[in-house]
Amino acid sequence: MRADAESLNEQITASVALLRRHLDWDAALRRLDELNARAEDPALWNDAAAAQTLMRERGRIADQVEGVRKLEQSVADSLELVEMAEAEGDAATADAAVADLVQLAAEAKRREIESLLSGEADQNDAYLEVNAGAGGTEAQDWAEMLLRMYQRWAEKRGYKMTLTEESPGEEAGIKSATVQVSGPNAFGWLKTETGVHRLVRISPFGGNDKRQTSFASIYVYPVVDDKIEIEINPADLRTDTFRASGAGGQHVNKTESGVRFTHIPTGIVAASTQDRSQHKNRAIAMNMLKARLYELELSKREAVSAGIEAGKTDIGWGHQIRNYVLQPYQLVKDLRTGLEKGNPDAVLDGEIDEFMAAALAARVGATRSEASANAR
Repeated sequence: MRADAESLNEQITASVALLRRHLDWDAALRRLDELNARAEDPALWNDAAAAQTLMRERGRIADQVEGVRKLEQSVADSLELVEMAEAEGDAATADAAVADLVQLAAEAKRREIESLLSGEADQNDAYLEVNAGAGGTEAQDWAEMLLRMYQRWAEKRGYKMTLTEESPGEEAGIKSATVQVSGPNAFGWLKTETGVHRLVRISPFGGNDKRQTSFASIYVYPVVDDKIEIEINPADLRTDTFRASGAGGQHVNKTESGVRFTHIPTGIVAASTQDRSQHKNRAIAMNMLKARLYELELSKREAVSAGIEAGKTDIGWGHQIRNYVLQPYQLVKDLRTGLEKGNPDAVLDGEIDEFMAAALAARVGATRSEASANAR
């Protein structure tokens, strides 16, 4: 029993050490003191928007700091209880204390991964684009499978997903789609999914029983807040309107309600067919364009823009981040982290937290390959 408790304590201690490092503990404490002092200033609420921003930051840092402190205290209490119970021969109490340590270890891992979500826009909602690669129906069906995977992932986390634009395939699947994912840290979790995803399977659309390889790309960028100012020169924009397809109704294929903006200097395109109103679609598409331009700037700061754009422009061999093999064996492997899962059905049903956690850890140089975000 003591050995189990000591092993769990080592796991938790390692997680807490990484937590403190990721949070930059001393800097976090100084910032919290500063925010607490500013929160006591009655003049703060003269600017309600600025006050709300400050209070959100204060709450986030306070939650992180208090979370670490409570975790450390709870571990110390449980270890003391194990020691006392063993000294008194109370096996039931010792078992209960070890069970508490198991839960604390899971909590430590969850907080460890959440501490990685410290980027400038990690707390924002996200736009997610999926595009089929070359290959016609096969690739378009794969693109739809990926979209469903992220829909199921969002459902498991309690996130809301709204379809903004979709281009259906000729026979099956989709050529492309854009969705908005809304929930805490949506962009922070999804940002590492940007890249090319490769599928190997026996085609359900042909009778030759040969393995087929299909590609689809994912691109994720944050929804920008009103407080983030993105200036766009009207001379840099090309605007197109088009008839939006849909399930039926008097507006379908009769009015040009769809709106597409092309930002000429960057080549970035943003389109919306979400609403029947062209005016509303214009606003949605503009917000998406601003979000993509903002994400491009963030990417430049992180010196990864070149890699992201390369992954977007060539949806094929040599650019994939993850392989999904359904035949002749069952395996999903992330090529960036080496993480493997032998149950593709579960992965395609939205069980992708571990892949995201490993990619986040790799991005910041963490060494805990077992880091998992299974607990919410």
